[in-house]
Amino acid sequence: MLGGMFSGHTECAGEVIERDGQKLKLFYGMSSETAMKKHAGGVAEYRASEGKTVEVPYKGDVENTIRDILGGLRSTCTYVGAAKLKELSKRTTFIRVTQQHNTVFS
Repeated sequence: MLGGMFSGHTECAGEVIERDGQKLKLFYGMSSETAMKKHAGGVAEYRASEGKTVEVPYKGDVENTIRDILGGLRSTCTYVGAAKLKELSKRTTFIRVTQQHNTVFS
């Protein structure tokens, strides 16, 4: 479920596209029509494609994004007093979010 976060990086499949001076990469989920055509020969009659194919900004090396994620986790652990990731569930109350607005691919 992290596909969107990791899309657009150098390590992702696909070529870098340049449009109007901006570098982009094509992103699609594995249940999208694009993926089904590429990997399964098309969308079967009994299936409906889910998701969409979008162009996302090119982000460079994935190492930078992973560094940001790890920095956020370290910061979170500091705020709640957890020395290890295992301790997060003991020191916090996790709240399930059922609806949120995703502005990344809108």
